[in-house]
Amino acid sequence: MAEPPRYLCICADDFGMSAGINSAVFELAERRKISATSGMVRREAWLAGAMVLRRLEPAEFDTGLHLDLTRPVHPGGPEPGLGGLLARTWTRTIFAPGLQADIRDQFARFEDAMGRAPAFVDGHRHVHQFPVVRDLLVEEIMRRYASSPPWIRNTAPGWRHGPDRLKAGVIHALGGARLAALAARRGIPTSNRLLGVYDFSGDMHRHEQRLREWLSACRTGDVLMCHPSAGIMPGDPHGDARLREYKALLALPLEAGRNSGITLAPLSRCLRRG
Repeated sequence: MAEPPRYLCICADDFGMSAGINSAVFELAERRKISATSGMVRREAWLAGAMVLRRLEPAEFDTGLHLDLTRPVHPGGPEPGLGGLLARTWTRTIFAPGLQADIRDQFARFEDAMGRAPAFVDGHRHVHQFPVVRDLLVEEIMRRYASSPPWIRNTAPGWRHGPDRLKAGVIHALGGARLAALAARRGIPTSNRLLGVYDFSGDMHRHEQRLREWLSACRTGDVLMCHPSAGIMPGDPHGDARLREYKALLALPLEAGRNSGITLAPLSRCLRRG
């Protein structure tokens, strides 16, 4: 008996961080190697890139908000560590009105640039699931889009084998289950599981192997996140890994995926299928 088809969303994170990332997203979208991207609306390359993103058909490609709470102090500078934000949110000592204003500003910038609401929301470095952040994020989604809320990325691990399983588990433990439960209570759809977590190490052969493993493990409703770039941004600690991801995705044999029952699709379409 044939297995039912699986619909997978492959999402390129960090759009707007650099021209190289934007270029990779455009090419991968055109070649139908990805079906979504999430944008960083406070970064230098966002506005120029959004002008091109608007040309992509929303029914065929999900464009979302990549909530960004660890921006560099100076444009192009290094990002601050995540420890400070983690400490302030988990102890609930963060200045909530300022955080709320930041979240609202990022939604407004997305709407201004794209002319529509985001198809989904996730977080740079998975900050969207942190305490306080998730509460304010869900409240803002309901305030703006109560009748048709965007989906939220769930960080439930989709791959529990190999050396990267610990990192995937730690990410989810930072608030993934509580965010999923909160979204469910408010009627906000979420993705199923998250694939694509790894430590950014290895050569091209290893990354191609990872892609095959993730594809083999995927289920309908999962998101496979990726971080491709066509060039290395100065000071980017993951620059080499971004290049490998870009090249591996370009070579991804999606025809073989279809023969295996996998169809690339935006997650919004998967959710409509029920």
